[in-house]
Amino acid sequence: MKPPRKTPSLSDIAALTGLTKSAVSLALRHDPRIPKATRQRVEKAAKRIRYRRNAVVAHLMSQLRIGEQRGERATIALLNLNEDPSAFRSHPTIPAYVRGCRSRAGALGYILDEINEPATSLDGKGLLRILQARGLRGCILTGLMKKNRLPSTLAPLWTAMPCVVTGVRTEDPRLPFACADHHAVAQLALSRILASGRRRPALVLEHGIDELVQGRFTAGFLIAQRDLPARDRIPPFYHHGSDSKPSPEFISWWERHRPDSILTLYHVVEEWLKALRVKVPETTALVQLESRPGRSDWAGVDQHNDRTGAAAVDLLVQMIHAGETALSTSPRAMLIEPTWIDGSTLPAGS
Repeated sequence: MKPPRKTPSLSDIAALTGLTKSAVSLALRHDPRIPKATRQRVEKAAKRIRYRRNAVVAHLMSQLRIGEQRGERATIALLNLNEDPSAFRSHPTIPAYVRGCRSRAGALGYILDEINEPATSLDGKGLLRILQARGLRGCILTGLMKKNRLPSTLAPLWTAMPCVVTGVRTEDPRLPFACADHHAVAQLALSRILASGRRRPALVLEHGIDELVQGRFTAGFLIAQRDLPARDRIPPFYHHGSDSKPSPEFISWWERHRPDSILTLYHVVEEWLKALRVKVPETTALVQLESRPGRSDWAGVDQHNDRTGAAAVDLLVQMIHAGETALSTSPRAMLIEPTWIDGSTLPAGS
């Protein structure tokens, strides 16, 4: 009888490459301390002998590395990418992300170190040294509201450790992220408008917001709108800023199309309609693409930003256990499904 076949091990890879077992282990976890050429040599040797990581052992070792075996709690950082240092408390959207991050981090046994100072004003190399000195294992980046590009000054962070973005998909660089499914948000809102009996829906959106989500609100709206007769397909109106009075461009758009319902993000649209003596919801219904505090009477969509924060923590912990940095693997995404909230601004059966 043949002896059982030996399972390839780290020692075998070390013998083939002339490296130590610890160096091989770091290389297979894409640790940036190991040169890229060495990591590629190790991966080639592992493939040659058909080495496979033991998932159970890998998880146990990651737990040991973060100190949980000794009863310690690992720490992750929550960085503020908004220009407002009070954004974690006072912003209309960001506090929900923060609540979700806090809750999920605690449930998983992590301490969340919240850094309120706008990270855009900090030096990335110095910040990285501070985080590493304090034993932080990774970062969640939240607060992007004007653009989906990250400041290059913070590049040392995502080069050296796992980082996850909340709220939006970043373009430069492309990092792992968790956010609402903005495409599904617009489609859900329009389906509820049509179910209420309205037939001439329109989208009124701040131009910068649509750019921030890479046109996904518009895409969802236009796709949901395409089954309507051509005469009822109203083009979206994009505005800049949120002045309390309607602009001449909005007035002209309104006079030309006169929609019976509007999807929007900002409550100020209601003020614009009142200035034009348009009755809400009798003449034009209003639907909010993201439910916000203070106006529970509005019909709209709950994007569940707290769940987005929790999903970001889940994704970050996966990366920590796998020994990944933000740039060591293809970016992964977690999209959160929206739900509908009834309100008086869109009466049923209207």
